[in-house]
Amino acid sequence: MAPRNAPTGRHRRLAAEMRRMREQAGISVQGAASLLGSDRTMISNIEAARTGLSEERVRQLASYYGCPDPDLVNALAAMTGPRRVRHWWDEYRGKLPEGHLEVSEVEHYATRIRTAQTVHLPGLFQTEDHARAIFEFAVPKLRRLEVELRVEHRLRRQAILDGDNPTPYVGIIHEAALRLEYGGRDVARAQLEHLADAADRDNVTLLVIPFSAGAFHGAGQSILYAEGPVRQLDTVQLDAPLGAHFVDAPTPLANYRSLLDLMEQSALSPDESQKFIRSISREL
Repeated sequence: MAPRNAPTGRHRRLAAEMRRMREQAGISVQGAASLLGSDRTMISNIEAARTGLSEERVRQLASYYGCPDPDLVNALAAMTGPRRVRHWWDEYRGKLPEGHLEVSEVEHYATRIRTAQTVHLPGLFQTEDHARAIFEFAVPKLRRLEVELRVEHRLRRQAILDGDNPTPYVGIIHEAALRLEYGGRDVARAQLEHLADAADRDNVTLLVIPFSAGAFHGAGQSILYAEGPVRQLDTVQLDAPLGAHFVDAPTPLANYRSLLDLMEQSALSPDESQKFIRSISREL
């Protein structure tokens, strides 16, 4: 189990952005320490997320580094706070891999989410039976308790799409993902109807890339792109063999934005996509 005072992904991101800001200003660790009247250790601890940051300290460092973007500074200042504010996903700390919790945190703070799926359906729209069937295919095989914990966690993530201020969501789904019958025909049919119904929500746009589109950019990739309050704080999450992998460097983020734009161009319109999903459901 992670220590109670261990930094969250959000605090690590804040630390990384402060390091990036210092480097872009061309200031060394020693130079930053001199500006603060401290030693190198303090700056190193800040940039490694070993030391918490206050809003005042973020603004002080941003001023010393000459950051010209007030929106970025305000967004970073808003990321400060107690090292451990308890959220619902903390209930799973020590029970699920840390990457699962970080995905929840990234989604929770996202201002908009874009995803692309070519094999699996988006986790935020999976039914309980569909999610359970997926986790039962894990290798090595998961214990029943682990399966149920992952299913429960996945369903709770979906709350961000509901409520008074639901997160805007754009999902790109390849036809292959729609046709994989996890859990058998009845489960697959119910899952597709659930997915098609979700497209009726004002905050949800689902786009299907049919087999007839042929080859397309990003084929085979699974991408979650979470937009932050400013573009510099966007985050990409990719599935990897050893768990979730997160990307936050400016150039890869720009590349993933372009990739998702290209994938959208290969997809059917939202109305055509919804009809396409229901047509596959009727075939089952």
